[in-house]
Amino acid sequence: MSNIATLKIWRGADRAHGSWQTFEVPFEPGQSVLDGLRWLRINKDPSLAIRFSCINANACKECMIRVDGETVYACTTRLEPREMTLTPLPNKQLVRDLVTEIAPPSERFGT
Repeated sequence: MSNIATLKIWRGADRAHGSWQTFEVPFEPGQSVLDGLRWLRINKDPSLAIRFSCINANACKECMIRVDGETVYACTTRLEPREMTLTPLPNKQLVRDLVTEIAPPSERFGT
């Protein structure tokens, strides 16, 4: 079994003009996709935009992204030693990279 997970991540602040970037992160059984993203930000690319408030198994719902075309919580989805494709939620306003607007319009600043 490989000790590397490959994360293919959609990057950018505009859905029409973003690009793909691929990273290798260390893999250990039991890790979550959020663990891999946090490792990536700390060790490789601090500019990667991700959102999370806890690592408390689905309590905050802020880390929701798409992994391989399926909407999931990054904190509960298992990292795997293969290429995994990560994209922002398609039905939400894109902020940047994997971060989308989660607050209802009535609760956003400036609206």
